[in-house]
Amino acid sequence: MTITRSFTLLHSIRTHARWQRFYSSAKLRNIGILAHIDAGKTTTTERMLFYAGKTRTMGEVHRGNTVTDCLTQERERGITICSSAVAFNWQGHKINLLDTPGHIDFTMEVEQSLHAVDGVVVVLDGTSGVEAQTITVWTQAEKHRLPKLVFVNKMDRPDADFNSCVSDLSTKLDAKPVCLQSPLKDEKGNLTIFDVITQQALIWHSASLGREYKKFPLLDKHIADLQDKRYALIDELSGIDDELAQVVISNEGFDQVSNELIQQALRRAVAQRKVVPVLLGSAYKNVGVQRVMDAIIDYLPAPHERNQLYDCFCDDFVGRVFKIIHDKQRGALTLVRVFRGELKKGSRLVTTHNTAEVVSKVYEPLADEYREISGVPAGDVAICAGLKHTVTGDLLTTNASSLKNAQKRLQKTLKLPESDVMTEDSDTEGNAEATLVKEIFATDPQIPDAVYFCSIEPPSLATQNAMEAALKQLQREDPSLRVNYDSVTGQTVLGGMGELHMDIVKSRILTEYKIDVDLGPLQIAYKETIEEPALDSFQVEKEISGSKQSVTITLELLREQNELFSLDKSGENASNLNSLRPRMLHVIRKGALSALERGPRVGGQVVDTQIRLHSITIGRGTADSFVMAAVAQCVQKILTTVGTRLLEPVMALEIVAPSERISAIIADLSRRRATINDVRPKSEHNKVIYVNAPLAELSGYSSVLRSISSGTAGMTMQPCGFSNMNSNDEVRAIQKAQGFE
Repeated sequence: MTITRSFTLLHSIRTHARWQRFYSSAKLRNIGILAHIDAGKTTTTERMLFYAGKTRTMGEVHRGNTVTDCLTQERERGITICSSAVAFNWQGHKINLLDTPGHIDFTMEVEQSLHAVDGVVVVLDGTSGVEAQTITVWTQAEKHRLPKLVFVNKMDRPDADFNSCVSDLSTKLDAKPVCLQSPLKDEKGNLTIFDVITQQALIWHSASLGREYKKFPLLDKHIADLQDKRYALIDELSGIDDELAQVVISNEGFDQVSNELIQQALRRAVAQRKVVPVLLGSAYKNVGVQRVMDAIIDYLPAPHERNQLYDCFCDDFVGRVFKIIHDKQRGALTLVRVFRGELKKGSRLVTTHNTAEVVSKVYEPLADEYREISGVPAGDVAICAGLKHTVTGDLLTTNASSLKNAQKRLQKTLKLPESDVMTEDSDTEGNAEATLVKEIFATDPQIPDAVYFCSIEPPSLATQNAMEAALKQLQREDPSLRVNYDSVTGQTVLGGMGELHMDIVKSRILTEYKIDVDLGPLQIAYKETIEEPALDSFQVEKEISGSKQSVTITLELLREQNELFSLDKSGENASNLNSLRPRMLHVIRKGALSALERGPRVGGQVVDTQIRLHSITIGRGTADSFVMAAVAQCVQKILTTVGTRLLEPVMALEIVAPSERISAIIADLSRRRATINDVRPKSEHNKVIYVNAPLAELSGYSSVLRSISSGTAGMTMQPCGFSNMNSNDEVRAIQKAQGFE
């Protein structure tokens, strides 16, 4: 059964009357706005709020007065760090908009937000097209199967190239763009937008700050070109949409196809993710933003058109926590997307970790401003106060039995074996239905690997507890921040996504919690892997409180990327392993995998390694904790004996620079163990270099690049995996990690 069949099956169990109970109105859109850094997401959001009447003035990023960038660090640096939710009305509809970061260090913020939306607007810089982080956020949206719109921003600039941006969507993102607009700039740089569907020219008035725009009929010199584009749009849609194709065939041409039919066909195609509508404008110059807001309503889906999997909860309440923030006056505030039922003040809910919670207050989202409301219906987004133990990714349900009953209904509907539903650590790859089930019930967010770590220390022992409380709150807000206690050094260790990420954490602790913490030098988050397979046995006996504890175990470590833990089912070991109870097997597995968290070389996570259990003998009365510790010691013994190799994080860089600076930049990169993948023309005077380079060689590289290029080059980078190191580089890395270099 395919994913499509699964959704069809779920559709068949739904009735119109039941949906009317869930949704009193379809006039609601939950939208995320995604882009590469500096493409103009926050500026576009500010214009939307202004034109919708939610704000009286337009905030500007460079002035530090935007609504959604409310952190001190965001306003100082002019970048978005935390995603923010805002709600406003437009054309009789309510739009919940989530403004997300564009920097790779805060990609977890994007991932969390996508759980709460039904569609996304992807903003492109008209001068740069599809960039590195654009690909990342697009891939994240694809994973969540979200319909998309594209807004090509900054089209007022002389070097903006609309056709190149559209081409990038096809070649770099494998999308099927359909252009709903076409640009025209006069000698003064004023931007006119041609509407392909209505065949009109749209001109915005700067005197009204872009509030007003007028529609004009096309001039004769533009009519033929725009008509050809309209025909091309109809032709492309009719190849996708059967209803539109039937109209075209019955009329024997495109002339009798109405604008309404085109929009209806386009809406259906967008919902099925077969096409991506492309609009254009300049948010900073107040041009084209209202048409994007119209397109959100016209083409992106309402809540009741998606999320059919949550039908398994019937009339019970269910919502998902997608972000947690801390307010000085209100404490922890939880952002919840409601899928079924109604969220009300005073509601008693249960999390998927079986923790009871009470919603003390409900607020409408508007960044860091809060308007208290009585409740929100299904499909909406709200901010809740009073949830003390909830974490990001939790499902909130009416009670524990509601969750269990929903699992059984979905299992029955999709005809899945019971083992595929909510089985811890189960492998659902290749099973479309089980993947869909885990999408609902798996609550732990997938956190990207840290690439840097460093120690953190308070200014005095008196502030130790306050620092730990601050880190606990920050980690609850940002799951990509790793906080661990190193028992070897006695230090608290932070793991993060980059230098900026760690710097922001330190800055927030100072500004929000008034603790001037000290961060140790940044260390690379190396990983380790075994060089060759190895097998060994381990026996341990000990008397604890008069009770004899004993374990004898034989384990093998193998080079394997897919499965972490397996059983040796050969004849000589089968009888021994078959006698193990599932609970004890879980204990053994947990102990074995815990040993892979810290390798023997530099304490890095051990990867690409499978643990195979050959046999185990456990003495009567032996405690589970003793078994777990014995298994972990056996794995650590094998790792130490066989030895491990280091794997270093590698970054993918895109460097844009003038042609005359390219040779000097490449020469510097070659000294940094970089691999030059490609050099392509970017514009008439600029080229783009695609590079893979070890993170260890890139400390402070942005400053070096500015120096080499005299400030004319720019770069972006993001993690692209780990690679093996040669022996000399490995020795230097170990010496540096141990403080000898």
